[in-house]
Amino acid sequence: MDKFFGISKSGSSVRKEIYGGIATFLTMAYIIFVNPSILVDAIPGTATNPLLYEQFFGAIMVATILGGATATLLMGLFANYPFALAPGMGLNAYFTYTVVLNMGVDWRTALGAVFVEGVIFIIITLTGVRTFIGNAIPKTIKIATGAGIGLFISFIGLKGSGIIVADDATFIALGNITSPEALTTIIGLFIIAILYTLKVPGSVLIGIVSSTLFGSFVGVTEFHGIVGKIPDVAPTFGKLQLSLDNLLEPTFWIIVLTFFFVDFFDTTGTLMGLAQSAGFARKDGSLPRSKKAYMADATGTVVGSIFGTSTVTSYVESGAGIAQGARTGLASVVTSILMLSMLFFSPLASSIPSAATAPALIFVGSLMMKGLKEIDWDDSTEGLPAFITLIMMPFTYSIATGITLGMIAYPVIKFFGGKGKNIHWFTWILAILFVLYLMYLR
Repeated sequence: MDKFFGISKSGSSVRKEIYGGIATFLTMAYIIFVNPSILVDAIPGTATNPLLYEQFFGAIMVATILGGATATLLMGLFANYPFALAPGMGLNAYFTYTVVLNMGVDWRTALGAVFVEGVIFIIITLTGVRTFIGNAIPKTIKIATGAGIGLFISFIGLKGSGIIVADDATFIALGNITSPEALTTIIGLFIIAILYTLKVPGSVLIGIVSSTLFGSFVGVTEFHGIVGKIPDVAPTFGKLQLSLDNLLEPTFWIIVLTFFFVDFFDTTGTLMGLAQSAGFARKDGSLPRSKKAYMADATGTVVGSIFGTSTVTSYVESGAGIAQGARTGLASVVTSILMLSMLFFSPLASSIPSAATAPALIFVGSLMMKGLKEIDWDDSTEGLPAFITLIMMPFTYSIATGITLGMIAYPVIKFFGGKGKNIHWFTWILAILFVLYLMYLR
């Protein structure tokens, strides 16, 4: 096993990989329940029929697990990275509330669009086009992406714990930090920080477990049991629809392109950011074995659509495992096994509150800031595009939007700053595509 994954060569250990895989799973386990709660709204009749709701919720939960576990296992065994994948937040909301409920597209046709998007991903990955595009993104943007993702996941943790709240006057404000949820997160964050500083193995995982236990005393943690019956996936399995009429319909391709656009840059940005934080990236910012990594999420999207879930993508929560010391695909294998185990132990997984995983997100976010020192802030043609990329991710609640605006700003500022010769020709093409995306597809 050590030879297959190169554990010793990477400076890791089996224990670190296991801890890392568990930590990643715990920080992303919420998607097993959040994803079906969003996608089930796309099914007609579920809002008024409790039995129908339960059937489709269970089926989508199974689809979520199988799609994510398949992609994560491939990421571990073939790409050998500690990156986990699952149906993407944001993409599931777009699927339900925009494509199905707003545009009036049948949910089965929407699944067909997800399937087509996944196939396109596989094709451009096999041909090397995806790697070429990823490598054409400026190093400054790649570094800023990692830090931006750090801010983004920290924002998710702060928001989920109630430490920050919405405000009519200032948009966001400090919440009630004496609430049970906020206290659970704050205590967990201090535990993680102290143990990490003392180099205690499993510090992030210990913090999550400690927060969960503390939450049980203040009414945050609700124990839902341990073992439950595996839901029937039949209501969604193989239900995607593709027809000649669909393929000839412009609206269908707009849906496909939107899924493709958001997923491509969410995944690319997430992988680049995680690679930077873990030290996987080469000096030019590119990712070794990127074709295998991209193939894992493309395959996961195809498999997920067949079982009945929206686009599968790489998860920023993988940073929790990386912070725990994970450096190889063994961590991903552990995460995928734990995901599959939720087919049997779904009540137990649902007992971990978001306030207990929030400390890990906040702490990991702080660790992802370290790459910013490599940016030449004295050069505004480098610093400003990086800054735009960095701040727009949390401010727009979208990794893809941060990359989009940063990639538009980079060549424009470089060109008018008298450094146009330093711009890769494909960067201009990407910038133009991003502008068209903002104007017509977003």
